[in-house]
Amino acid sequence: MSSSCDPKHAPAGDVGAVLMMVDSWIKTVHAGKSGTDPEQRALMDQYLASMGPDGLDELLDGACTLIYMFMVWLRKAHESEGKDVIEYVVPTLVATMRMMPRSCPPEAIPTMAALTIAAGTGLSPSLWRRQYGDWTDDEMTALEATVFLLAEHINRVADDPDFATRMIVDALTNVRGSGEG
Repeated sequence: MSSSCDPKHAPAGDVGAVLMMVDSWIKTVHAGKSGTDPEQRALMDQYLASMGPDGLDELLDGACTLIYMFMVWLRKAHESEGKDVIEYVVPTLVATMRMMPRSCPPEAIPTMAALTIAAGTGLSPSLWRRQYGDWTDDEMTALEATVFLLAEHINRVADDPDFATRMIVDALTNVRGSGEG
């Protein structure tokens, strides 16, 4: 029986734009910079302002698609070692988000954990979230943090600071190269 949250029914969103942001954040962190580079933030704000409401929805769906893709990879990696992805990834994610109260207000953490669990169990995070209404302002930065933390987790598991970005670029290239999307 097909679920209403089946990923095949979900919009992919602007995965490329979200991936660009995540990659930029990762490089900023690895360069040892604290906070966001003001020039980078100004460019990002200008880009976001140019998108309009439909573009922002595309970014939200793109972030959820990345969460799904990251969790699929993590699930396969954990299952290959006889481990459960939910048991090993979600507690670490939640604990890290609890240490980031400015980025992840406590009231947003259960939603971010649920998005990750939905993806880890094969459901679309965006369709799962949509059933509960519009996104809240508190969830926006927490969603960014969730995508970033999952990418960083994958990079640590793979022992490669660019692995998560490269994995998604390769997946997008393969889809486009096969005549889809």
